[in-house]
Amino acid sequence: MIKTSAYATPSPTSPLAPFTIDRREPGKHDVLIDILYCGVCHSDIHQARDEWGGAIYPMVPGHEIIGTILRIGSEVSRWHIGDTVGVGCFVDSCRQCESCEAGEEQYCLHGASFTYNSREQDGKTPTYGGYSTQITVDESYVVRIPAGIPLERAAPLLCAGITTYSPLRHFGVNRHDKIAIVGLGGLGHMAVKLGKALGAEVTVLSHSPNKRDDAIRLGADNFIVTRDLEVFTQHAGRFSFILDTVSAQHDYNAYLSLLSRGGTMVLVGLPEPTPLSAWPLVMGGRRLAGSLIGGIRETQEMLDFCAEHGIAADVEVIPIQKINDAYDRALKNDVHYRFVIDVASLK
Repeated sequence: MIKTSAYATPSPTSPLAPFTIDRREPGKHDVLIDILYCGVCHSDIHQARDEWGGAIYPMVPGHEIIGTILRIGSEVSRWHIGDTVGVGCFVDSCRQCESCEAGEEQYCLHGASFTYNSREQDGKTPTYGGYSTQITVDESYVVRIPAGIPLERAAPLLCAGITTYSPLRHFGVNRHDKIAIVGLGGLGHMAVKLGKALGAEVTVLSHSPNKRDDAIRLGADNFIVTRDLEVFTQHAGRFSFILDTVSAQHDYNAYLSLLSRGGTMVLVGLPEPTPLSAWPLVMGGRRLAGSLIGGIRETQEMLDFCAEHGIAADVEVIPIQKINDAYDRALKNDVHYRFVIDVASLK
């Protein structure tokens, strides 16, 4: 086993602190990655504090991992020592079910092995994430980071990037489509950039009027403040597609009214249960859908798309010793728009 420095939390009420974990020696198809950067996702906070239930402690969060390959297994064919690579939200899956065979490993019918707070495919071994100096991963669950994307700004693409790219592509957002992004946070700011790169007319819907300037700077064509309920009447039927990135409870029915006939609203946030009426769906032939992340193939496609279009996340780089402060600030929305850990601070 490889002794690895990390930051972990031992309980839902404890701060993250230095910890040592064991990484496995690379097997025949494994690569050992020297971690350079790791993004801080809001879901890290939810899971570290067991807000979704079923947490496994001690927990090492982090699923937006950028690094270079240090060692490779004897039968690794996809990678070479020194390659710059990424690891996203999962590190394995059954590889045999319909979802895995379709390249949608995130929906593995037998349960994907997520990068942390999960179990390996043996159902026993806990997984530990990227708040650490190294990670061992099967070569099939690693993606290439294209040249041209600053590495610290590439890290959030492995969650926030693919979480927003996947539904935009899956539901066929195209040039000149009128789309709306609900919320302008870690997910929303990536959705604006990606939507514009796809050629859509992008409107940000936000409860916070002070985000207008940032929305326009990021590429939004329009900005609508949703505090005034009259805007839902004024803009009824305006959008063919809405991507809802908000994890706080809000009225889905109001936002559905903004869809045109046959339009689609996709949820990528995970708020508390929210009442839903059939009326706005049935009366407009509208759809309400959900989306998780993307498979390995689509994640690579997203990274290549971002490199081609000069897209990267807006980040604030921190040493790992400030991770607990970063969690507190994230809960206050005091970040534009993603914290990224410089893992050199742990070495």
